[in-house]
Amino acid sequence: MIGKLKGIVDAVGEGHAVIDVNGVGYEVQASARTLRALKAGEAVSLAIETHVREDAIKLFGFTSEVERAWFRSLQTIQGVGAKVALAVLGTLSPQDLAIAIALQNWAAVEQSPGVGKKLAQRIVAELKDKAPALSAAGLNVPPAIGSKQAAPHGDVAAEAISALTNLGYQPAQASQAIAAAINELGEAADTSKLIRRGLKELAR
Repeated sequence: MIGKLKGIVDAVGEGHAVIDVNGVGYEVQASARTLRALKAGEAVSLAIETHVREDAIKLFGFTSEVERAWFRSLQTIQGVGAKVALAVLGTLSPQDLAIAIALQNWAAVEQSPGVGKKLAQRIVAELKDKAPALSAAGLNVPPAIGSKQAAPHGDVAAEAISALTNLGYQPAQASQAIAAAINELGEAADTSKLIRRGLKELAR
């Protein structure tokens, strides 16, 4: 099985790219988000998911291990195959997907091509328990700024804490993470920003 490819981008097409590895061109399918980041002639390193079928071997490429983990998890949902999983990851970054799941915001997932309302609702419901590990993995977390923590307060903070507890974190952990987020981002930060920063805090 191929787990990683490191080489030069030979060409970028619709839905795939060709990666030249020591003179061998590998056709790799990828999300629209990943393909936009690839430039012909530039060096690239991709995490690879290999699918072996009777009639074909397909390679799926990702810019990070956490994105590949989301790709795998999305396909555990009934009705989600490789094509739909790539469509979701092309619309939402891994962390934006984690936030959508935390808030049970199926409408954000529904924006993905090929994803209808019922499937989007199924995705956010069934991935709720898997989101903490997936969203925390691979994050480069900067050291906390300052030691003083403001107490979480207001509807926005409450929503953010609720979202993190819905993801499976303990209420005390969620409160502490959102307190740190408010301390860094300020009281005017919206729910999504607090959740994003809270997830980083919990990944420390």
